[in-house]
Amino acid sequence: MSAVVKTVWFIETRFRDNALSLEVMADHAGVSRTHLSRIFPILTGHQLSTYLRGRRLTEAARELADGAPDILNVALDAGYGSHEAFTRSFRDQFGLTPEEVRRRRSLDALDLVEPLRMALPEEMTLASPVVEDRSALRIAGLAEHFTFSTLEKIPHLWQRFTPYLPEMRVDGPPAAFGVNGAMPKGRDGFYYFAGATLPKGRGLFAGLSEMTLPAGTYARFRHEGHISGIRATCGAIFESGIPALGHEPDTRWFSFVEYYGPDFEPSTGYGTVEIWVKLRQ
Repeated sequence: MSAVVKTVWFIETRFRDNALSLEVMADHAGVSRTHLSRIFPILTGHQLSTYLRGRRLTEAARELADGAPDILNVALDAGYGSHEAFTRSFRDQFGLTPEEVRRRRSLDALDLVEPLRMALPEEMTLASPVVEDRSALRIAGLAEHFTFSTLEKIPHLWQRFTPYLPEMRVDGPPAAFGVNGAMPKGRDGFYYFAGATLPKGRGLFAGLSEMTLPAGTYARFRHEGHISGIRATCGAIFESGIPALGHEPDTRWFSFVEYYGPDFEPSTGYGTVEIWVKLRQ
């Protein structure tokens, strides 16, 4: 069973437990703390700590909306040692105080953190990756912040970027890259950069931003099938593909890179797609 699925189940059955630390969760999942803290946000879009806090505060909000008589007891059940600390965290999460939610007797307009779906990922056999040293690569494109609830908007970002591609042609259609940025500290979601290689000697196009994929050793995993299944491939890569190589992923610049070959056809969702993961040396 996936370490992330185990962790979500563990949180849902014990999130009121104040001793529910990263070490305890990693031990239950049978992986290291580093591995769990790395793969959880990649596969779910949530930092592990912010998901746990959000689940605790969401259930606290439900109790308050039901008219809980003692806010301090709700705070203690949610893992807070004082009314003040609970109120501060609750306001940061929802924009309202616990008293306001209890008075309103409503959860309307609150951005609740519901339990993640705990379905097991599809069984997937990954082809052996190509592991190679690559020089730095300069790309230009558009970036935007996404969460797992707004993933369906990523194609819109590609639609905005696509009109630039004809200007980036050299001898034919250029390869394109979707860079899944490192998770911002203390914030859910990620920055996604849709771009393509800048022609040699060409300056930055107006309206685009630039980034450089750093030089280093990369593992290139082939994605099979329709593009809609790419997240399942990513899950398999980080759950089993990378550990099988005996390397740690280097996620200081980004989590992973989607490579779209010149033959990839956005209108059909088929063509050459690879997932590139930078390996730590």
